[in-house]
Amino acid sequence: MTKPDEDTANQSRRAEPSRAPARSDRRMTRRGWTMLVSGVLFLVFVVAGFLVQVPYVAISPGPTYDTLGRDAAGNPVIQVKGQQTYGTSGELRMTTVSLNDGINLFTALGLWASGRYALAPREEYYKPGETNEQVKQENIQQLQNSQSNAQVAALRHLGYPVQVVAKQIVSGSPADHILAPGDKLIAVNGKQVREAAEVAASIVNTKPGDSVQVTFQHLGQPERTVPVTLAQREDRTQGFLGLTAVDRAVAPFSVDISLQDVGGPSAGLMFTLAIIDRLTPPGKPGSDLAGGRHIAGTGEISETGQVGPIGGISFKVVGAKEAGATDFLVPEHNCAEAKSAAPEGLNLIKVSTLDDALKQLDNLKAGRPVEHC
Repeated sequence: MTKPDEDTANQSRRAEPSRAPARSDRRMTRRGWTMLVSGVLFLVFVVAGFLVQVPYVAISPGPTYDTLGRDAAGNPVIQVKGQQTYGTSGELRMTTVSLNDGINLFTALGLWASGRYALAPREEYYKPGETNEQVKQENIQQLQNSQSNAQVAALRHLGYPVQVVAKQIVSGSPADHILAPGDKLIAVNGKQVREAAEVAASIVNTKPGDSVQVTFQHLGQPERTVPVTLAQREDRTQGFLGLTAVDRAVAPFSVDISLQDVGGPSAGLMFTLAIIDRLTPPGKPGSDLAGGRHIAGTGEISETGQVGPIGGISFKVVGAKEAGATDFLVPEHNCAEAKSAAPEGLNLIKVSTLDDALKQLDNLKAGRPVEHC
């Protein structure tokens, strides 16, 4: 009986070493822990990459629109009521830039890697705390101002009279309760005003407390001249009148610009050219400006026809070429950037004023040399 007991004990002692490795196998090795932690970190990175927005916007070439053509709803971009318009050939195409906001890390990397998009800090396009809706409204306002400037610049060029009117009156200012929006401004501080900029220039050398004479006309009533005592304002040393003036062309017809989902001021030049083209009879200077060519361009326009620089020119030249343009009107101060990004075969034409743009288009149509960037 003793031997079996000894055998059993021996078997038990022999079995014990075989159980130790089994417990060791159940422990996590250093490599296992490393893989587990790496997997968790990778998962966190993936989730963050999809959910967390980066403080950048993606910029790319946007759509283009023929200002001599029709909008998405089928309406003419330039609509003139009460005056004959004339046919034309070719295109005068305005260009845009697309801005993608609210992008996550993976989207940003993918767009950047495509080569078609560029990433820029969001703060360059959005003020701190500013919402997308606020930016949209600002862009719409800029577009409306651009359209207004284009109408004035075009009609001024065509010989229609232009008058200066009050656009906004600051509540509680010296001008409040004396002038109203739409009043025609004739003279300020003894100086005739023929352009909106002359209103501000007329009080540059004044100081708070000075009395100035303002001559104006309200809704076709007789002209009035009234004294106005200028106020003080922290952002200036000169006297404060409290009004914003704009130029308004006087014409027996109306000009409307129909274009949706576009904002900003940079279409002004192309709007102006299209208005002139539509209102100019065949054979006259300013008619059929494109001459059958596909011409694109950009540039902010002032009421007096000055062409100002804009942003995103490197994307706009690409969008223009993709839309079939062969020639591109470039504001003078944007020429260097445009040259560095222009696709092969796109003819860059430098302009600085409306008259300059009209001259270059006439040269292009006639086969004469144009001024290149």
